[in-house]
Amino acid sequence: QVQLVESGGGLVQAGGSLRLACVVSGGTFSTYAMGWFRQAPGKEREFVAAISRSGVYIYYANSVKGRFTISRDNTKNTVQLQMGSLKPEDTAVYYCAADRRHFSSVSTRDSEYDYWGQGTQVTVSS
Repeated sequence: QVQLVESGGGLVQAGGSLRLACVVSGGTFSTYAMGWFRQAPGKEREFVAAISRSGVYIYYANSVKGRFTISRDNTKNTVQLQMGSLKPEDTAVYYCAADRRHFSSVSTRDSEYDYWGQGTQVTVSS
């Protein structure tokens, strides 16, 4: 059974940084494209960033481009999200997800991800 476990969330002041990590077990990590999504209270879950299986192809939501960096380490079954210049509107539960379908590209649609973590809370105070 594939399991994804996120860590690294917390409370940070606006302008600060956080690094989220997601460890994947029970599957072959290098065969998954990986994505980060977030869901704020009262809002729908939205795409944040994604990285292809090899790490060559990366895509960001416009709202985080230039502030967030996604990376992966296929030797450690880990995907990370480095978040900088955080804003109160970045407050949300952040989820990592694994996609078995895309080989050399990524998806921004949560319906195309097969496995999900339980989420980690990120709160940015003003």
